[in-house]
Formats: sequence, C-alpha cells, structure tokens
Amino acid sequence: MPRLTLTVAAAPYDRILPLVDGRVAVRGIDLVYLPQIVEETFWRMARYQEYDVAEFSLCSYLIARDRGEPRLTAIPVFPSRMFRHSAIYVHSRAGIREPRDLIGRRVGIPEYQLTALLWVRGILADEYGVRPENIEWYVGGEERAGRREKLPVQLPPTVRLHPIPEGTTLNELLVRGEIEALIAPRAPSAFLQGNPAVARLFPDYPAVEAEYYSRTRIFPIMHVVVIRDDVLDRHPWVARNLYEAFEHARRCALEDLRQTAALTAMVPWLHAELERTQSLLGDDYWPYGVEANRHVLETAIRYAVEQGLIRQRFRVEDLFAPSTLEEFVI
Repeated sequence: MPRLTLTVAAAPYDRILPLVDGRVAVRGIDLVYLPQIVEETFWRMARYQEYDVAEFSLCSYLIARDRGEPRLTAIPVFPSRMFRHSAIYVHSRAGIREPRDLIGRRVGIPEYQLTALLWVRGILADEYGVRPENIEWYVGGEERAGRREKLPVQLPPTVRLHPIPEGTTLNELLVRGEIEALIAPRAPSAFLQGNPAVARLFPDYPAVEAEYYSRTRIFPIMHVVVIRDDVLDRHPWVARNLYEAFEHARRCALEDLRQTAALTAMVPWLHAELERTQSLLGDDYWPYGVEANRHVLETAIRYAVEQGLIRQRFRVEDLFAPSTLEEFVI
C-alpha cells in the first residue's frame, strides 16, 4: 500500500519538530511540513481550507463546528497553550488600575473570535464581574490596517463592536489614548519598544496567572490540530495515526527540555524555569488527549456559548475524531 502524503501547516514549535526532523514517523503518512505564523495558517485554513492538516484556533474551530462549515475535525492535540492575564494592555494615563476599571471603556481587539479573547473575556466575567456587554469593543489590525474576522461572527445585540477608522491600527490608537486598552495575543509594538504610554494591566502577571491556575486548574488551550473532513472521509485511519505521532513528538520535546545537552533555546536559566513550571503545574503540564483536558475544554465551550459565539453547548467528545477518544488494549 503506498504511503499517503499530507500537507501540515503549523508554527515551528518544539513539540512538533520531532515530526519534522524525522525522529518521529507517522504510520502510513509522509508529511509535507509548511512552517508559518499562526495568523496566516488560520486565515488560509478558515477561508480556503488549503491544507490537509493544520494548527487552528480553538475558538474558530468551535464556530466552524457550530455552523457546519468549513468541514474540519480536530484531534486532541494542543500545540499552543498560554495564560492570558498578560494579554491586557492599557493606556498609562487612562486610570485603569484593575479589571473593573475596564467597564465602560474603549477596548481594542484584533478579532472578536480570537481564542485569547475568548479566554480573557471569560476570565474577566468569572473572576472580576466584567462582562462583554460592559465594554465598548473596537476591532481592527494591531500593526497593519485592514484586519477582518477569519469567519463571520454573529454576536448578541448587547455586544457593542465597532470597526476602527480605516487606515489606522490598534497600536497607534492605544498610544494616542483613542482606545483605552488593548487585548491581544501579541504585545503591541509600542509596549515592546518601551513607550511609556502603554503598560500591562497586570504588571506581575506570572504571579496572577499562577494563582489563577492554583484555584481553577486551567492552563488555557489556544489551538487544536484539525484535519479536513474530505481527507478523513477517504482515509479515516489518518486521525488516530496523526494523534499518536503528535503525542510521541510531544514526549520527545519534553524529554529534550529535561536534558541539558539537548537545549536549543537561547534562555540561560531555562532549566530553572522548567523546574518552577513543573512545581506549579505538575511534571506532565502540557497533556494531549480528551480526559486530561476535559475541564479546560468544557470551560472554553461554556465561554463560547455565554459570549454568543456558538449556539450549541457541545459535549467535549463531539469535537474530536472518534478514534482519538479511547485506547485499544491487549
């Protein structure tokens, strides 16, 4: 039987590189790996389904499943996870000192459906009593004008969402104080350049995020891996074989982190940070699979329903290829 060739688009994470460099093979499949920034991958997959397999926004995937288009099915592989208290930036002279100060303010976002925004809005509502309808939302490109939603969103009438003026960016509006805060997965360039007009709402965000995890046991999932349904219609075995290979690659990457000789990241105290992370989150702090992530996934589904992004309160099992939900035994 000839091997199947599939394209896979994803960022070059340490947890997938063993699939790329040949250390981990996928049974019956040759992967053509296309390294890309996630914004490009998501846009091309959402609009045109250009790849057989791709990293994809969890929130956009929930929207796609809710509407039935585009036809994609995920496997429980989570290449991106991140705490998001650090994603809230404020104009330094806007008088925003705590989350409740965001009520009634003009807040910029690159897209309403970004998974980072799904989590931040949910956390603001659950933890601080700040609901989406309490904020005036302004949507547009963070560093370049003209950004649009990957998939159309149909929001409740209580959500006030405005496009920013043509030719402008969220970064420049924040610097000028024309929006008073920005929530985004990427830090605005003004903040990275040390502009005093921009600050984080939570300056000591690692401590805030660690405390949040200690109470909720939530390490937010940002992205899943999706497969086009036409590929699975022809080759249903692909889902399980890919899942096993991604899991093997994840374990290889974690072992690399533990071994000094395998370090490739330019972080001098990476081992100390790994030890700190494991003391807070546990040794296997980035699990794949449904059961180890059920609570996190159920929370994301609840947030998507509460925020009006989807209508169906999915069961977690509804989101993933059936063959990845259980294990065979001998």
